[in-house]
Amino acid sequence: MPSNGQIPQPRQIPALTHLPRPLYARAESLDAGSWTRRHRHEWVQFSYAISGVLGVHTAEGSFFAPPQWGIWIPAGVEHEVVTSMRAEMRSLYVRQEDSTWAAPRCRVLEVTPLARELIKRFCQLPVEYPTAPSPEARLVDVLLDQLASLPEVGFSLPLPQEKRLLALCNELIESPDQDATLSEWAGYMGTSEKTLTRLFQRETGLSFRSWRQRMRLLSSLSMLEEGNSVTEVALSCGYDSTSAFIAAFKRLLGFTPGELFRQ
Repeated sequence: MPSNGQIPQPRQIPALTHLPRPLYARAESLDAGSWTRRHRHEWVQFSYAISGVLGVHTAEGSFFAPPQWGIWIPAGVEHEVVTSMRAEMRSLYVRQEDSTWAAPRCRVLEVTPLARELIKRFCQLPVEYPTAPSPEARLVDVLLDQLASLPEVGFSLPLPQEKRLLALCNELIESPDQDATLSEWAGYMGTSEKTLTRLFQRETGLSFRSWRQRMRLLSSLSMLEEGNSVTEVALSCGYDSTSAFIAAFKRLLGFTPGELFRQ
């Protein structure tokens, strides 16, 4: 929420009925607390964070893109895009027939230096850029090839569909520092620890411990971006020590908090 306490209005979604070319670019400067209403469209969306942390929420889970990462959203998937702080976003819309190689699920992808420069150059082209044979069309072909090969990273948080487990997960997301054990949660839910373990694995593909750790680390991204100290963030996310938080952060994201936000 902005410092003046006002809730920002939702961002406008482009009123497109079709894409005139295989790729369409959209560049935006997003205010703190920016968000869109849940929506879907007939083309793929790849939202790339130049600065700031993007969050995309779907029925299947939440996906987060720190600076220099992007979120791939398949056609037809209902989603909303949110930012906690100011962010610079570049979105590519891709026609379905030009992205048949893509997996039909949301993914967080690392934007390589080459892909970054290609996106930057493509954003300078007119909406109806020249078709083949032309330098512009060749650039688009190379960019699509690069998008197809971007490495996937684990910045996603799967959500269960089972109502009791979803309520538990939402409570943990609201308070990442909660330290109740799986046995204690099983008692609250009136089930056994063994049953809850199986349910977590079946519904999320992760163990309770792995899911909670990923949730805490992804929750830390916006707090770090807001300028909170690593020690403050570690404690707010349920870690007993800064060193344990940094080690877990690097195992999941591949960087320490300082290295990630210096990129």
